[in-house]
Amino acid sequence: MTRQAIFPAESARHALYDTHGYSPAVRSGDLLFVSGQVGSREDGEPEDTYLAQVERAFANLGAVLEAAGASFDDIIDVTTFHTDPETQLPVFMPVKERFFSGRPFPTWTAVGVTWLAGFDLEIKVIARIPEA
Repeated sequence: MTRQAIFPAESARHALYDTHGYSPAVRSGDLLFVSGQVGSREDGEPEDTYLAQVERAFANLGAVLEAAGASFDDIIDVTTFHTDPETQLPVFMPVKERFFSGRPFPTWTAVGVTWLAGFDLEIKVIARIPEA
């Protein structure tokens, strides 16, 4: 099966993908594998607060999904990475619940990590692209 790289519409972030040598998402058949999305602004810098990083990470994820013709409803699996899960999850959960508000929920794995290249959260997903 052929892999197709998917890039969100905002071109300013494309340099980040080239610099670090990865695609924001790859489509293979009807599956979409989205690289970890962080709370980076257009210039690639992190948002100033954890809540702002969470909001921006979900917005960046939404842009990648949209570029592939998918939405949050098409997500099958979610993995989140947190630099301090014990204090961050109470802030993260209300935002997550806005995007995954109805059953059936996607699967979800939360992982505590020590380093995310200057960010405090990363969201990685697998989604099924709906038929056109």
